Amino acid sequence: MNKTTIRIGIALVLTTLFIMACSKEDQAKSQKATTTSSLHLVVYKSPTCNCCTDWEQHMRNAGFDVESIVTNNVTQIKVENDIPLELQSCHTAFIEGYIIEGHVPAKDVIRLLKERPDIKGLTAPGMPQFSPGMQPEGLKPAGYDVLAFDDMGNTNIFSSYRKPLR
Repeated sequence: MNKTTIRIGIALVLTTLFIMACSKEDQAKSQKATTTSSLHLVVYKSPTCNCCTDWEQHMRNAGFDVESIVTNNVTQIKVENDIPLELQSCHTAFIEGYIIEGHVPAKDVIRLLKERPDIKGLTAPGMPQFSPGMQPEGLKPAGYDVLAFDDMGNTNIFSSYRKPLR
């Protein structure tokens, strides 16, 4: 074999490996898109709450299928689903048997659905200033915790976004 043949052989091997790597990356992206876009998120919100609309867009941007239900009585949805007052926020969403209360980042909902813990849902109580829907899209959440809660209203930290802003 001469040097040219060896170089061509190496180039072919590297090209094949590159194509295979790209193919796996595309498959992973496709799998992620399928995983979230096939998930139907139902959101109950007030007709006057723009941050709820912005959070819905955050979820769509993450690949979720979002159904928006506008109601003048979001509080009734919270009462019917026994969401403790101290855990409430401006909107309430439902996905695959879980409650998502307020401005919970999409990545936490994805994690919830992947891990499937024995909880009632997730909440970002109140309206955290630096949460999805409350700040420009694309900025990282900061200054609050996402809580997991059970049927008794017990909570624990699911994700913490307490790092200082920079």
